Amino acid sequence: MKYLSALINLFVSLFISTIIIYAVNIAAGFAGADYSFSHGETFIMWILMAILVNNCIKR
Repeated sequence: MKYLSALINLFVSLFISTIIIYAVNIAAGFAGADYSFSHGETFIMWILMAILVNNCIKR
């Protein structure tokens, strides 16, 4: 059961981090900024945001 719970937390945090990254990028676009990320930058932001979301879920 621990593995299933860990997998669910992983997928939830990755999904939520994707939504947050795109929401910030779209909000910045409406404000007039034009951000373009390389694949490596996006991957690093995605993983770091997933870690942050995972730490917030545990509390």
